[in-house]
Amino acid sequence: MTQKDMVMDVNEVPKAGQWLLLSIQHLFAMFGSTILVPFLTDLSPAVALVSSGAGTLAYLVITRGRIPAYLGSSFAFIAPIIGASAAAGPAGAMIGTFLAGIVYGMVALLITFLGTNWLMRILPPIVVGPVIIVIGLGLAPTAIDMAMFDNEVYSGTFVTVALATLAITIIANIFFKGFFGLIPILIGIIGGYVVALVQGIVDTAPIQAEWNAMMASGSIGEFFAAFFQMPEFIIPFVHYAPLDIFNLQIVAIMAPVALVTIAEHIGDQMVLSKVAGRNFLKDPGLHRSILGDGVATVIASFIGGPPNTTYGENIGVLSITKVFSVFVIGGAAVLAVLFGFIGIITATINSIPTAVMGGVSILLFGIIASNGLRMLIDNQIDLGNNRNLIIASVILVIGVGGAYIEVYDGLEIAGMALSAIIGVILNLILPGRESGYGNGALFESTNVPNDQKHAS
Repeated sequence: MTQKDMVMDVNEVPKAGQWLLLSIQHLFAMFGSTILVPFLTDLSPAVALVSSGAGTLAYLVITRGRIPAYLGSSFAFIAPIIGASAAAGPAGAMIGTFLAGIVYGMVALLITFLGTNWLMRILPPIVVGPVIIVIGLGLAPTAIDMAMFDNEVYSGTFVTVALATLAITIIANIFFKGFFGLIPILIGIIGGYVVALVQGIVDTAPIQAEWNAMMASGSIGEFFAAFFQMPEFIIPFVHYAPLDIFNLQIVAIMAPVALVTIAEHIGDQMVLSKVAGRNFLKDPGLHRSILGDGVATVIASFIGGPPNTTYGENIGVLSITKVFSVFVIGGAAVLAVLFGFIGIITATINSIPTAVMGGVSILLFGIIASNGLRMLIDNQIDLGNNRNLIIASVILVIGVGGAYIEVYDGLEIAGMALSAIIGVILNLILPGRESGYGNGALFESTNVPNDQKHAS
């Protein structure tokens, strides 16, 4: 992109009114997906909004205000969070989230000194693509259960609402243009919510209670006290003792997934670089970008939010508007934090029926799996090659089939984590490793010459 094509450059400050509207636009783009992750993992959507905003602000600081990227809840960690919560409760999920952030930091440090060739050897497209497919397909039963069952009992009403939500989301995604074409998830949730209201499966009592509390306020102070509410944070050493909960099973469940999301992160950065006409992988550097992602995830772990990652929805907004100002991104982050503290918004989010989220999830989880397939296609991976076919096949069956290895009592390596580990091992030991790189597009722009590695 040339400079004249830009409406607003990375470091340009918009006018006040324009700034607010542009930031709200980015907030809406990420809103539906960001609240879906905590909804599915039994975490607080309000906390997820706060951690998303705070993580994005930290990311902007770490990348020196040079990358206009928004961070939201990561879908790749849905199953691992559920697994870690089953093993050690929500606190276990937070410890796992913290460990994922540490993995990001370690990879950023290695990239600083070694470049990215080593990462290409460990995580070529033939490994990452099938693992992403596993992430999407592994979540499919969750979407179907939400769409069909009311307290484990089949419900025709739930199916109707879920299918209506799915239809609205698909229509928005295919036929809506401009900004509305970038928020099909949010449109689907709103449309599905209206259908659910008509079907009588929405409990509006908490929303009414919040509204009544605000309207009954006798002063400005009482109104703001009713309007703003503290989210349900989960804070280490306050709500739980990390050392008492930490175990190797949490490490096995969460840490390997971070390597897969790092590969996705690099792909997002390449797309963003092309959209903005800059090489963000070199300036401010991939190491800073990955570190920013890691710090945002660590921040989430300190307050009870899911891991964060860069959001394709917001890259889409940048692509259409040509407004690349990091101040707009920062404004959206501040608004997300504020939304997390507004009681009536939290009550509205919590009132969304599972059938609505199930309908949206059918599409979203399928898209995740399809993105894994797209990675294989975009990188021109030859599945006629027996080596590639073997690696992809083993990853898919182990991951989707739910295989696990019990290392010892209390430590299991299962599902997605196991498939990723076995995929990495197979790629390293089988001959003909170059075929797994395909056309090399995934990492073609990421290698920084030795004399530039410390420039930023």
